[in-house]
Amino acid sequence: MNIRVGLGYDVHRLVEGRDLWLGGIKIEHSMGLLGHSDADVLIHAICDALLGAANMRDIGYHFPDTSADTLNVDSKVLLRKTVELIATKGYSVGNIDATVCAERPKINPHVPAMKACLAGVMGVDEDCISIKATTTERLGFTGREEGISAYAVALISLADKQSADK
Repeated sequence: MNIRVGLGYDVHRLVEGRDLWLGGIKIEHSMGLLGHSDADVLIHAICDALLGAANMRDIGYHFPDTSADTLNVDSKVLLRKTVELIATKGYSVGNIDATVCAERPKINPHVPAMKACLAGVMGVDEDCISIKATTTERLGFTGREEGISAYAVALISLADKQSADK
């Protein structure tokens, strides 16, 4: 079996008047993330990690923020399409390890729902998805609650021809 690893990162500004979507679920908060799509930083970081592992560029290349097709799109659609894209090269998702950086709202209570949602979208077991949360101890744009960022590492695998023939 051939395995590859990719790293993804995303950040979006917090603004009033938008819903907050993280990990495919809506979280009650006084502000939401600004972006061309629903601005789900966690899903965007995961997409970049998967695409990077498959050597398929990045989320902006495949789903540009200048396209009417991606305006206000649910990021779960982008994630599903990303999994389909890496599958065109024979890859499947092995596991995801992600970290969300935010002062507020608290992310940990939402982790089980996010894992269930993401597992369903990617067609993997929930145990293949790790989501952690941290703050920046009130430092930087995250600490000032100006935005939220997320990091993700993805492991993907390609069955070797011998295994695929069995």
